[in-house]
Amino acid sequence: MLSHLHDRIADALLRAEEVDRLLSDPDTVRDSQKLASLGREHRHLAAIVTRSKRLDKLELELAESREMANGDDAEFATEAKAEVDRLETEQKNLHDELLPLLIPRDPLDDRPAIVEIKPGTGGDEAALFAADLYRMYTRFIERRGWRVETITHSAGTLHGVKEAVFKVIGDGVFGILRWEAGVHRVQRVPATENAGRIHTSAVSVGVLPEAEEVDVRIDDKDLRIDVFRSSGPGGQSVNTTDSAVRITHLPTGLVVSQQDQKSQLQNKMKGMEVLRSRLLDLRLSEQEAERSRQRKSQVLTGDRSAKIRTYNYPQGRVTDHRVGVTIYDIDRVMDGDLKPFLDALALANAEEALTA
Repeated sequence: MLSHLHDRIADALLRAEEVDRLLSDPDTVRDSQKLASLGREHRHLAAIVTRSKRLDKLELELAESREMANGDDAEFATEAKAEVDRLETEQKNLHDELLPLLIPRDPLDDRPAIVEIKPGTGGDEAALFAADLYRMYTRFIERRGWRVETITHSAGTLHGVKEAVFKVIGDGVFGILRWEAGVHRVQRVPATENAGRIHTSAVSVGVLPEAEEVDVRIDDKDLRIDVFRSSGPGGQSVNTTDSAVRITHLPTGLVVSQQDQKSQLQNKMKGMEVLRSRLLDLRLSEQEAERSRQRKSQVLTGDRSAKIRTYNYPQGRVTDHRVGVTIYDIDRVMDGDLKPFLDALALANAEEALTA
């Protein structure tokens, strides 16, 4: 593993030098698309360069501290051994941070993500937990400095959510949020339960890369588009005209309904955006399922219906079943601190990729 790591670091440092040279090339400056692509790569490589320099410095410090730890002065040796422990911990943390940065990047990772939250089993309690997850992701997105565009938000009873679909825009959004796709299970006493019994409910979260028209070709003959009157709270014209749109993709049976926008045209445009992303996701899911059968992936199963995480309120714990990480601070997690899970998932994926 370490030899793989050092080889990839060396390759990344060479590429960083090449990207620096290309960014200063007049031909690059005149090509805005190429400039933007190289700029994203430069930011990614800069993170590797910074950690690599620190890793080199650490190895020198460790060699010195180990030598002093074997010296004749007992008091000095004790202090040096403590320093060795500290430096070795930092070295391991740096290795863990570097691994995900060194695997080949999926070109979709930098795309915006479309996130879909839908209650599963559990009735009103599932809808309430869907609202909790919506808030959790909103807080996480705020922490990252990303931006949200609401596509659909359908409120349920008791302040729950029947469906929430939104687009997240920012650096590396899909590459980070893709790990949230799957079934999220909650165990708690529902607000509607008088006897104090713990119930188990589930919410499905889908994370799709934003699809561009070149990714997915959709023929008009493959679509059935129905219009109807919007329901629920709305503006001056939303509930009085046939502005809502239902788009059915006949070859796959995928259906997208959109009614949150003010006009039929806006709803159709938003609906087509979601449909393209779902079709791209369907294709990617099939490819990932095949890869998973071949390599027995420990992280991505190719099954978007798999239970990925359990939120146990009575015990105050959240467990991610893919990497076995448990956090005993459910309030912190629900306030948007997903970093421990996402870091562990990225590391597990990188270790698997490096040993494949």
